[in-house]
Amino acid sequence: MMEVILLERIEKLGQMGDVVSVKPGYTRNYLLPQNKALRATDENRARFETERAQLEATNLERRSEAEKVAEKAGNLSVVLIRQAGESGQLYGSVSARDIADAVTEAGVRIRRQQVWLSMPIKSLGLHNVTISLHPEVTVEVAVNVARTPEEAETQARTGRAVLGVGVEEEPEVTIEEQATEVFEAEVAEQAIGQVHAEEAFDEQVAEAEAEVESASEPVEPPAHDEPSESDDASKDAI
Repeated sequence: MMEVILLERIEKLGQMGDVVSVKPGYTRNYLLPQNKALRATDENRARFETERAQLEATNLERRSEAEKVAEKAGNLSVVLIRQAGESGQLYGSVSARDIADAVTEAGVRIRRQQVWLSMPIKSLGLHNVTISLHPEVTVEVAVNVARTPEEAETQARTGRAVLGVGVEEEPEVTIEEQATEVFEAEVAEQAIGQVHAEEAFDEQVAEAEAEVESASEPVEPPAHDEPSESDDASKDAI
């Protein structure tokens, strides 16, 4: 590892003036050639402290300019026309240079090094890409990759990729949306179960009340038959 003095803010590394340890290859191939850092020697430490005020003033001026550009680039969208199959996969890809050229043509002059793209875009649709205007100022640009200008308009309107002829990409369901759907389904199921339980309880109560009511009704004694004339004649004969 090598120790360097940062001359500007570096994402996930540190702020201007910080002394950080980085890999030698990263230092030689990126930080030093881009004038983003100095080797942390005693001589360079003293030099940085001498020039620190000027460096901070220059950084502040550049950040102010970048913020003005960011306001201009707010909600910026660029269209890139590419050939693609029915599944939406491109015959080729969209690179950082392609995006930089499109953004520059849209009125915001940038270099490909300012485009944060971990890998080339290889599918149709809308892709949000971060543009670094300054170490402390970034802006999101919507890159609309489509087969035709008409499909690009459809994608911009619907927010979904047009895959085949007249076929639009199904909206992606996020984990949060899936969790919400599951939660709502469980709540609904519990509510239905509670309603059924209450209905069953009400039925049991009604049946019990009916039984109690029937049990409390007075029981009439059995009726005795009046003696008939034939019974009286039988007694007289005896």
